[in-house]
Amino acid sequence: MTIDNKINRLKALHTSMSEAERIAAQHARGKLTAHERIALLLDPNTFHEIGMSDSTQTNNTSNERNSSDAVITGSGEINGRAVFVFSQDFTVIGGTISETEGQKIGHVLDLALEQGMPIIGIYDSGGARIQEGVAALSGVGEILLRNARCSGAIPQIAVVVGPSAGGAAYSPSLCDFVFTVKNITQMYITGPGVVKSVTNEVVSHQELGGAEAHSHKSGVAHFLYDNEQECFRQVKRLLSFIPQNCTFKPPAVKIDDSPERCDETLSTIVPDDPRKPYDMKNIITAIVDNGDFMEVQSQFAGNIICGLARLAGNSVGIVAQQPSILAGTIDINASVKASRFVRFCDAFNIPLVSLVDVPGFMPGTEQEHNGIIRHGAKLIYAYAEATVPKLAVITRKAYGGAYIAMSSHHLMGDLSYAWQGSVIAVMGAEAAVNIIFHKMIAESPSPEEMCRKLVAEYRTHFDNPSQASKLGYIDDIIDPRQTRSILIKALETLRNKHQNLPQKKHGNIPL
Repeated sequence: MTIDNKINRLKALHTSMSEAERIAAQHARGKLTAHERIALLLDPNTFHEIGMSDSTQTNNTSNERNSSDAVITGSGEINGRAVFVFSQDFTVIGGTISETEGQKIGHVLDLALEQGMPIIGIYDSGGARIQEGVAALSGVGEILLRNARCSGAIPQIAVVVGPSAGGAAYSPSLCDFVFTVKNITQMYITGPGVVKSVTNEVVSHQELGGAEAHSHKSGVAHFLYDNEQECFRQVKRLLSFIPQNCTFKPPAVKIDDSPERCDETLSTIVPDDPRKPYDMKNIITAIVDNGDFMEVQSQFAGNIICGLARLAGNSVGIVAQQPSILAGTIDINASVKASRFVRFCDAFNIPLVSLVDVPGFMPGTEQEHNGIIRHGAKLIYAYAEATVPKLAVITRKAYGGAYIAMSSHHLMGDLSYAWQGSVIAVMGAEAAVNIIFHKMIAESPSPEEMCRKLVAEYRTHFDNPSQASKLGYIDDIIDPRQTRSILIKALETLRNKHQNLPQKKHGNIPL
């Protein structure tokens, strides 16, 4: 069947079905309609539609037009905060993007940027409208241009609750956060049919670009939920942590969790054996207000943890190693994940708290050949460039270049702390001794005994935070139980921090 015949069949099906039938078909797919999604997201009776009468012809040979084309755009409120929103309508020609739809979405993005308000895009579209030809591509381009222009100026949140195909899939990926729903989300540049024709690979829509594929494998998705209702509830939760735009600070909230609270479990949470894992998330929830932590990309690069929380009612971004996964080493995926999150927090005035337990960057030919140097440099660049308050707490160890990368004083970190018993060094004692004293150990009558002696001496002199503290690289060695109160006081100290970067058009981050 030719493309023209397929288009004509789709058009005939669309015109033969009533609106009620198209809505029923949408529900049968387990999906809400564009209007239902807006109602679920916004406060009641706050939605103001923009561009209601904008429409386009369904193809270039017909006079048939569709009211509002295949997208609903407007403004409203979420928990009393003004936002702009667009919701693609799959019941109208599969939500495909026409020239008009691109202009409508572009217009609402322009308004959001001009008004300094967050934009939430709800994606449910088959991509560019083929029957419009290059005019449809211009519509996609209008959206992508504005996504790039809005980046770092206003928060952009993408909710992908249907297909987002072809070049249009780049729009959600240009946003700050991508929300997905199991068995509904589909994102790919080329669909299964094209993949089969080009590579002879047989793959389903969900295997190729479903929510779980992008949450676990590609890292495109930041959040994954079982249904749309929970997804939209979590969009509202995310919004509560972030400001209206780059000139505002995040909203502060009243909390009933004492800033002076100490947590006794923190004194024993790190095992005595430095090789034993523990769950860093337990430290995070023990420190932040009421244990409320919204993790970002929880299914991707689990060896590093990123997310949003509050300390004394004020939003903070948390970046932390996860010793229970890959010993907390920083690999390519962890570098990319953390660096993008750090840059988001910096763009929107969210202070950064880094909890450090890192043995180093991941070694091996696979990592080296795939660019761990280039990707690891992203994390260094992100921290060095960030001008928000930056706090670091070393909970167990910080070795080598990874110590530098994780918000150290050397990258303009503001305040750095180390837990009692933690270690800061170029590398672990055993590895250091084997390099420095290799010849002495080999020539010793008892190499094993000599090695143990030298390791003990190295640990006494170097494998602890004392040297870093004496040199001013660590501001204090603290009791783990007092971490929360110390961080809150530090953030208060840095409340009015203002730092200017060298004048330039923009830096050249190693992408």
